[in-house]
Formats: sequence, structure tokens, C-alpha cells
Amino acid sequence: MHDIRRIRTDPEGFDGALARRGLEPIAHAVLAIDAERRKKIHSAETAQAERNAASAAIGEAKSKGDQAEFERLRSIIAGKREQISDLENEANAAKTKLEEILLGIPNLPASDVPVGDDESGNLEIRRWGEPRKFDFEPAPHHEIPSVRTGMDLETAARISGSRFMLLSGAIAKLHRAIAQFMIDFQVEENGLTEVWVPVLVREESMVGTGQLPKFAQDCYRTAEGYWLVPTAEVPLTNIVGGRIVEEGYLPRRYCAHTQCFRSEAGAAGRDTAGMLRQHQFEKVEMVSIAKPSESSAELDRMTRCAESVLERLEIPYRTVVLCTGDMGFSAAKTHDVEVWLPGQGAYREISSVSVCGDFQARRMNARFRPASGGPVEFVHTLNGSGLAVGRTLIAVLENGQKADGGVALPKVLASYLGGKTAILPSGEFA
Repeated sequence: MHDIRRIRTDPEGFDGALARRGLEPIAHAVLAIDAERRKKIHSAETAQAERNAASAAIGEAKSKGDQAEFERLRSIIAGKREQISDLENEANAAKTKLEEILLGIPNLPASDVPVGDDESGNLEIRRWGEPRKFDFEPAPHHEIPSVRTGMDLETAARISGSRFMLLSGAIAKLHRAIAQFMIDFQVEENGLTEVWVPVLVREESMVGTGQLPKFAQDCYRTAEGYWLVPTAEVPLTNIVGGRIVEEGYLPRRYCAHTQCFRSEAGAAGRDTAGMLRQHQFEKVEMVSIAKPSESSAELDRMTRCAESVLERLEIPYRTVVLCTGDMGFSAAKTHDVEVWLPGQGAYREISSVSVCGDFQARRMNARFRPASGGPVEFVHTLNGSGLAVGRTLIAVLENGQKADGGVALPKVLASYLGGKTAILPSGEFA
């Protein structure tokens, strides 16, 4: 959500920031509706003052027995009542229209975000690890012999349709072990607070984090009006929704392991093989609530929380800053951590870590009271995957695959797998 006062003060600067995202100017249209709303409010206030004056005078006219003046004033009062009602309705309609427009405008990019139209404009800032050199042709995860029996797309499709996955045996346990390792790591090593959250949320919670109203087609809604979370970002960020917290409460650093649900309405035909892009998946999500002065440093800290998971798993990755044309709706700046997938011969996104500034906080009215005693301010919010469980499973399988069809597993997972360090070609642990 954008501050209308900022648009009034610097409409050219607002449109210039949108232009960096490749969007058309909109400040003039927004300010025209805002001006009309303010005009109606002023007219309603003027009419109310006139009605109040007539109300004050009507008693005097009645006491003097001036029936003509009494009737004139009574007519004015009745007319003003109707006029005020009409003006207030028009002002409210303009307010609703203004809010609808503002809710559909994405966050403005930070000044240091590279300008670009798509992912080709992203800027790589570092790499870790060297991609393994195979003495055989590495397979995509779903074609690795030891994985096939435990990763069943056909049965999942029969039960639920396309873009669902049924995991069993060693692969199911490995998937669970990865999730447990990551939530433990974020809590014990990086100091995040674990939270168990609902995966059904109210519409206003989705509006608060920016999924609604613009991306309703990408989300699932129940018949009762609840929405299935596309990520735990929604309930975690809304912990501070509608609240004023003390400055000493910040920063708050949360993580949660949840099921996530996305319709992927705009992704037809993309990454349909295997389990890279699913309607139902799991993530360990991170959310930070910070003071404005600390949010930039918090972005770097959260990025390291995501990167360090892959380092523990000994899987190569690279980190990029997304350009203006590739950023998400609510983000002011985003770091993507991309994991190396030998089966694709490419780096693929496994975590997007974003700072949203006060964009989400304004939508959900989340503020803090400075210790200095000054006026309350909006908090800054950040979110990122720490990591996507399914994609981490893919990375573990593809990077650890062996020529005989088995998979060598990262050492750090052994304690979660009863000491097992590999999956045999038969699909059993060893």
C-alpha cells in the first residue's frame, strides 16, 4: 500500500519509480480521484456547518413566532441532510475506488535495484561451491533409478490431478528429514523463533501481505471464504497486523514449516516434469519484522540464513539481486538464492529473500512506538524461504546421484535418517 501523501508531494518521483518497473505513470489518475474525494468531504463539511447554523437559528425563529422563518430554516435543514448524505456517499465511493487502485500498485523498487525487463537483468553477487563433475550424464531427479519407486506422479494425478506428487518410502522420509533439519537449523543456528501457524487465513490477511486482490487467480479459496496460504509469509507477517508494538520488541525473527498452496494460474507449461513446480508443497519460511533503520542489514542477514542451509548440505549455489522487472509485487529489493541442479544443468531459484519496506505494514497497519517517545512509525517487513523443501529434495537427489542409480546423501542429514548416508539403486536406505 502506498502513502497518498507521498504521491501528492512527489507525483513525478512516484511515476519515475514505477517506470523503473516498466509500468505506466498513474499518479495523475490517483491524484484526480483523491482530489475529488477531498472536494466531496469539504463540501459535506460545509453543508454540515450550514445545517448546524440553521438548526441553531430555528429555535429562535420558533420562540419569536416567526412561522415563515421557521419553515424556511426547517426546509434548509431537511435539504442539507439529504445533501450531506449524498456527498458522504460520493466521498466514500471515491475512497473505495482510490483504495482499489492503490492496492493494485506494486511496491516501489529500492534505489540500488538494477533496472531490467526480466531475469536476464538480474545481477549475480556471489557463488559458493563448484558444480560436481560427473563421469556419467546426470539425470533429472524424477528419472534417477533409486528415486522412481518413491516419487509417483501418476498416482498423484489420479487422486488429485496434475502438479501433485505422492512420495513414499525412503524419498518420503528424506523429504521429511530435510524439512526437520532446516527448521532446526534456522532455530538453533540462526536464532529464529519457530511458530506453528494456520494454513487457512482470512481475506484481510492475504490483502495485508499483497497476495490479494491482484493475485487471487494464483491462490486457492475455500467455500467458507478462507484462503489457503501460498506461503507462511502470510500468517507470520500478520502477527503484527493491526498492532502498535514497542521499539524494544523489534526485530522479531520468525520461521515456520508449513504446507503451501498455489494454483500457478500463470505458469502453464512451465517445469511440469517431476516436482519442481507443484500446487501443494512445503517450505520453511522466514519472516522478520524490523525497524526501518535496520531492514537493509536484515535483508543481508536473512539471505545468509538461506545460503547457509545449502552450505551445510554441501550443494553449490549462487545469489543474485533481482532486477526491477523480475521482482515480486510486494518487494522493494530481492535476493534470489539459486541452487545448482545437475539434471537441468542450471541454477534454479530455491529461495527469494525480500525486504518490503513499509509496503505491507501500511496494508495491515503494523506500527511501532519509538523508545524516544516520538510518533508511531510503520515497521518494515521481510520474508524469504529457508528453504523450499521440495526443491531442496531435488537438489539433494540430483547432486548426490551416482552412476549405479543410487544417491549419496549429505552428511548433515544422517542424524535425521537413523545414521543412513545413501539410497541404494533399489530405493532403500543404506
